[in-house]
Amino acid sequence: MLFRLIKISIYSMLLFSGMIGISSCASNKTSEEEKRSAYEIPDSVLKTLEIDTVKMSNLTNSIKFNGVVDFNPDKVANIFPLISGIVQDVRVQLGDYVTTGQVLGTVKSSEVANYNATLINAESNVKLNASLLARQEELAKSGLASQVDVTTAKVNYEQALAAKTAAEKILKINGNNLNGEYQIKSPISGFIVQKNITNGMAIRSDNGGNLFTVSDLKEVWVQANVYEANINSVHEGDEVEVTTLTEPDKICKGKINKLMNTLDPTNRVMKMRVVLPNPDYKLKPQMFATVTVNNDLDRQAISVPLSALIFDHSQYYVIVYKGKKDVQIRAVEIISTNNKTAFIKSGIETGEKVIASQAILIYGALNS
Repeated sequence: MLFRLIKISIYSMLLFSGMIGISSCASNKTSEEEKRSAYEIPDSVLKTLEIDTVKMSNLTNSIKFNGVVDFNPDKVANIFPLISGIVQDVRVQLGDYVTTGQVLGTVKSSEVANYNATLINAESNVKLNASLLARQEELAKSGLASQVDVTTAKVNYEQALAAKTAAEKILKINGNNLNGEYQIKSPISGFIVQKNITNGMAIRSDNGGNLFTVSDLKEVWVQANVYEANINSVHEGDEVEVTTLTEPDKICKGKINKLMNTLDPTNRVMKMRVVLPNPDYKLKPQMFATVTVNNDLDRQAISVPLSALIFDHSQYYVIVYKGKKDVQIRAVEIISTNNKTAFIKSGIETGEKVIASQAILIYGALNS
């Protein structure tokens, strides 16, 4: 009997404790909901918020590729040494902007000195043969020289003129300098993107290496790697969006200009080229870039601005806005995203409104 009373008492205590626990949980839940529903967006914050309507949009599949900015090799000038000599007075550095005809450096050269000497000799020879021709013509008038002598003198004079013209052109090709110096000049306006020359350096015309590379960076290439699994997802002419680490929020729009159609045997990637205008020179050679290709999938899906998404604890959320006193955190499942839009599989319906700016602040306030 005593054992039975004790057993009944224990059951009663457990039942009472459970009821208290349930009551406490329900009370806490109600308190939380009341606290959340009681949140009101301050007017000062509400004025700065962007509120967007959930809608249906064409679904796009975004694929991102890693790339590098490079200068356009079709719009560069490689400057090679035309003569041998010792480099002096290099006036520019890598990255400097130069104009057409600007002197980049000077080479002290015995070859140029010889070209100058050849021209001086040719000029002297012209004067000498001009004098001999005049003398033969005078002698021919007096009958002391034959017509053959006059013709020979005229041929010698014309050959001397030809030699002088050739010497002038050779000297002009090599800078037309009369002091034995060769001036390295830029053939185009642009930036020094390669520099393989220093003061005191000995150069030769047969070494095959360029001294400078000048590029007009008003148009640049972005070379990106396409892995085998994505080859069928990219096509020449596809529109792309390019961003860089320097300005991740600035989107440069362009098109795929060329697919190389061969794979790198080491990395197993295909090269893709995008040509971009660069009027403000913000895109610089060797910058890392991200190339995003957006492919339309010929169907529609619920969409919200990408800025409306919040990612927390391995789950995406949006803040549904019904009024400044009625905002809700809503878990959503996404299909895909691009640089501006998130496509939603479930969690919200078209026509609802979501907070599309500073959503994380409202999320934090609701969870505080």
